[in-house]
Order: sequence, then C-alpha cells, then structure tokens
Amino acid sequence: MKPLLRAVLIIDALLLLAFGLLFLLTPWTSLYNALQLVQTQPTLVGQGLGIALIGLAWLAFHASIDGALTSTVAKVIGHVNWLTGLLMLVWLIGMHRPELTGFGQLVAVLAGVVLVVIGLGGVRLSGAVRRRERLRLAELAAAERAERQAAKDAARGRDAVGYRAEPVVEPAVVRPAVVDPAVPPVVRPASPISPATGHPVEPDFAAAHRPGTLSASDAEARSSAADAPGAPRPPFHG
Repeated sequence: MKPLLRAVLIIDALLLLAFGLLFLLTPWTSLYNALQLVQTQPTLVGQGLGIALIGLAWLAFHASIDGALTSTVAKVIGHVNWLTGLLMLVWLIGMHRPELTGFGQLVAVLAGVVLVVIGLGGVRLSGAVRRRERLRLAELAAAERAERQAAKDAARGRDAVGYRAEPVVEPAVVRPAVVDPAVPPVVRPASPISPATGHPVEPDFAAAHRPGTLSASDAEARSSAADAPGAPRPPFHG
C-alpha cells in the first residue's frame, strides 16, 4: 500500500511542477496563445502561484522518499489537488469562465478531472496507510508491554525460588535438664589433696586393676593385719 502511495506522490510532484512552470511563465504571451490559455492577470499573481506550486512539487517528491512524511504530505497534497480540480470544473463547466476555445476548454476540463481523481485517490491511500501504521505501532507497543511483563514475571519467579531455597536457621533453644526423682544422683567422692602440691589428686582407677598393685584400702588393711599380735610374719629374706 505504501509503495503505491509513493507512486501517487511522484505523479503529484510532476503535475505540480508542470503547472508551477506554466504559471511561472505567465509573461510568455506566445506560449499561452499557442496553448489557447488565458494569461493570469496581473502577472505577479501568476508567477507567485507558480513558485508555490513548484514548492509543493518539491515537498511531494521529498515525501515519496522519506517514509515518515509520506502519509501526511500525501493527504495534504491530495486535498489541494481535488479541491483545485473541482474549482476548475465549476468555473469551466458551470460558469463558462474564462472563455476558451474548444481545444483550450478541453485541456482545462481534462486537467481538472485528473486533479480530482488523483487528489481523492491520494487522500484515500494516505488514510489507509495511516491506519496500517497506527495498527502496526499498536501491535509493537503491545508486544513490548508483553515482553516487559514477562521479564518482570520471570524476575519475580527467580526471586521467589531463591527465597524458598534459602535454609531457615532457627535459634538454638537451651532446655533445662529434666531430673528424675526416682533415680538417685551419682555422688562422686572428693579427691584427696596432695600435701606437697596442695592440688587434688585424682585416683588412679587403672592401677587398681593392674596385677600386683594394691589399692590404698587393701594396703592399709594388710598393714593393720601385719601389726596385730600373733599375726604371721613374712619370711625374712636376707
């Protein structure tokens, strides 16, 4: 659709350029007599109109290249063309002004019809192109919003997974020891204090189970038995 609108703009540029040059050559009387056309009076108005038409031709050609200006310029130039053509037809057919010969009137009416057709076609094409561009922009905006929302959802999902994966460390609770009244407490006998060092002396439990080693109570009992009268004496080893 847009390439067709570019082609219409190029045709508009050529038509505007032709009419602009024609009005710019208003002082050339012999040319207007050969084409059986009426010269614009005063000449200054005709030349000013010619410059304006040449400027519109340049704008139409530039819009056919620049895609950002295509639809807007085509709409404006299309309205200018069909309104100009309609005005020409009204004056030529309805009011029979200016008075032209048969060939001149035929050329003027044909030019008016061409302007109306090309102008209305350009306006309709520009409207269709603008609707398509708006639809495409809306689709791009919707896709961009969907992509952003998907990225946000993915980020939220990653945050949620990371939060669940972290171990929950509970503070240690010190619970009091439960004492069973039915079980008597184990009372450990106090260790004797060494007179040399003044520190408690731990009993040697392993020495009590070694062969040939007597505990302190056994050694004391044996010493008491040896000191008793009538007790047998160990043999004297001399």
